[in-house]
Amino acid sequence: MTRIAVAGASGRMGRSIIRALADAPGAQLVAAVERHGHADLGKDSGELAGIGKNEVLITHDAPAALAKAEVWVDFTAPEAAAHAAEVAAQHKVALVIGTTGLAEGHRAAIERACKHVPAVVSSNMSVGVNVLIKLLVEAARALGPGFDPEIVELHHRGKKDAPSGTAIMMANALAHAMGRSLKTDAVYGRQGQIGARGERELGILAVRGGDVVGDHTVYFLGQGERIELSHRATSRETFAIGAVRAALWVTTRGRAAGLYDMQDVLGMK
Repeated sequence: MTRIAVAGASGRMGRSIIRALADAPGAQLVAAVERHGHADLGKDSGELAGIGKNEVLITHDAPAALAKAEVWVDFTAPEAAAHAAEVAAQHKVALVIGTTGLAEGHRAAIERACKHVPAVVSSNMSVGVNVLIKLLVEAARALGPGFDPEIVELHHRGKKDAPSGTAIMMANALAHAMGRSLKTDAVYGRQGQIGARGERELGILAVRGGDVVGDHTVYFLGQGERIELSHRATSRETFAIGAVRAALWVTTRGRAAGLYDMQDVLGMK
């Protein structure tokens, strides 16, 4: 059994991951962690997740949790995830990080940790989204410069970062496939007298409202025709299932230290 610790265990994603772990052969929840002072400390994580008692109580003692675990699953906040990566590396515990909104400093901390332990880091661990990204690359290369790429993402009103990490994943994949750069070619929304669309532009638009889990559509807009490739998540369970799959993969015997993503997990590289 793969021993797994879940950070942010009483949050929406944390509860989803705990439910997914309960249904995953070969996976065992050994620790459920929340920040110091959280109202749910001491509560049964299974009851919070809606699956009944599992005798794994919510704790703030991350070092004790890491001592029990083979892999740390983190969907929390950028600063917390970066710090957890450093501590996990000291304990030789593998990582699965799905936290979005990571700044350069956070990524640098995680990359340092990856020199000592294997880590799967992805802004979206949905199997469907990662298959879609593979299709986007193939479409971009086949269609060529005659088609203009635009990304539209839609999320619930409570999402704190924009554009979404998934939209950035898609944009990076398209930029690489089309020989472009997000630093110089990305356009994040448009307003006013902006002139004609530039030939190298890669548009990214964020929409927020309601309780939308996550919708992403990529348009390839050509002369007289267009292609639309979409993914719509109707439940956070899809991200949780992918995270558990990543946790089992990253702890496979002989997995070398390093930085991996869901394309690695799914065998698409």
